[in-house]
Amino acid sequence: MLGRALRFIYGVYASVVVIVVIFVLFCPLIIIAPTLALRRTIGRLCVRTALALVGVPFRVQGLENLPLGTAVVVANHSSYFDGLVLTAALPSRFTFMVKQGAAAWPYIGLVIKRMGVRFINRVSKREGAVQTLRLIRDLKDGMSLAVFAEGTFKSQPGLLPFQKGAFAIAAKAGVPVVPVAIRGTRKLLGANGRLLDWTSIEIRILPPITPDASTPPAVEALRDTARAAVLAAIGEPDLATS
Repeated sequence: MLGRALRFIYGVYASVVVIVVIFVLFCPLIIIAPTLALRRTIGRLCVRTALALVGVPFRVQGLENLPLGTAVVVANHSSYFDGLVLTAALPSRFTFMVKQGAAAWPYIGLVIKRMGVRFINRVSKREGAVQTLRLIRDLKDGMSLAVFAEGTFKSQPGLLPFQKGAFAIAAKAGVPVVPVAIRGTRKLLGANGRLLDWTSIEIRILPPITPDASTPPAVEALRDTARAAVLAAIGEPDLATS
């Protein structure tokens, strides 16, 4: 009983603190900041500040594995917090790829637009193709990209199949793929998805993988190699085989 009560009290405290720090204090600063570099710096500071105030340890391993040049980071996805913690972990030169519908979200849509995310349309093949070609061109011009390769997440622990899109983009642009394993965010949101639960957050940046070619078999091999690396690092079941 006491344990459940303390957990509830912490959940209320942590949830209020995170909402106030991120959405009340920092998000307005992101909206009004004049440059993209400054907005992304504020975003990283915002998440790290919120986690520190609620006593959540935040550790990033393997930053040395990030290439100095252009790269595509592909990470697992287990919680709505993944985008926040990956923003705090990666250098500000990384641009996130987000589904098109997120642009219409009240308030949050404006914030992520100001963070310079790139939207991808999963419904219209024509618009999605145009956006993909633009991403390939931008990667060749030096932009780095961060993608949640599963495309979605489920409440049950485990890694879903990786979509091929990010790997095809990386292969066609001729840039390395960097697998990233996120651990702890599934528990952080709590079992009911309403109150935060104490845990630690770990981001493991794994060694980069250089594409061999941009043919379909090469893209699939690149995807499977990256997924195997993430699966081994997160310690969760393989939902692609369940």
